[in-house]
Amino acid sequence: MAAGNASTRVTRLRDGEYWRIGNQADVVWIRDGTSVGRAITAAIPPVFADYATVELPTNWQEEQTQHDRAVVSLLTEHSAPQPWWLGYLDTGADDIVFLDVPMVALYTGWSYVLVEAGPHEAMTWRRSGGWSFWKGALPNVMFPADRSWLVSTLWDDDWTCIGGPAPLVASLLRDPVLGRRGRRVAVGEDATPPGHVAR
Repeated sequence: MAAGNASTRVTRLRDGEYWRIGNQADVVWIRDGTSVGRAITAAIPPVFADYATVELPTNWQEEQTQHDRAVVSLLTEHSAPQPWWLGYLDTGADDIVFLDVPMVALYTGWSYVLVEAGPHEAMTWRRSGGWSFWKGALPNVMFPADRSWLVSTLWDDDWTCIGGPAPLVASLLRDPVLGRRGRRVAVGEDATPPGHVAR
């Protein structure tokens, strides 16, 4: 991605390109559309046609990379060519990709590094390890420039929440990797998957 107007956007160099760093205006729709609780709206604003959760793999060493690839493939299939916003939660131990940039606040004030990049960067930028190594390498928050879907894995959950068009959720539930751990969720319903505990 080429650097934008340097006076209005922070950019950082990585992999030979300048990447736009997001600001609070880029996530205000998430911040203002979510609320504390157990419903899907704790992670995803109620602006989409359909919602789902997908449990993270329990055998992370063998299944996590396959899971991450399936998620990115699904999202790519249901996106027009465009940049994606990638949000990396600052837990104090996880790789946030860029260390010296302004962060955005989401949910209950958690700090995220937000970068405009794409599916390739979503799969390759974050190093494994850290506090939530079992959550894989994907960003904690992802959405395309047109905001047609949103994927969010909250800090203390072992599942991912997804909002988007009905065909995306239907494809997720049919996916051979994700479908067996996926579940459609209504807006007012407790999003906690069966057998899991919301913290």
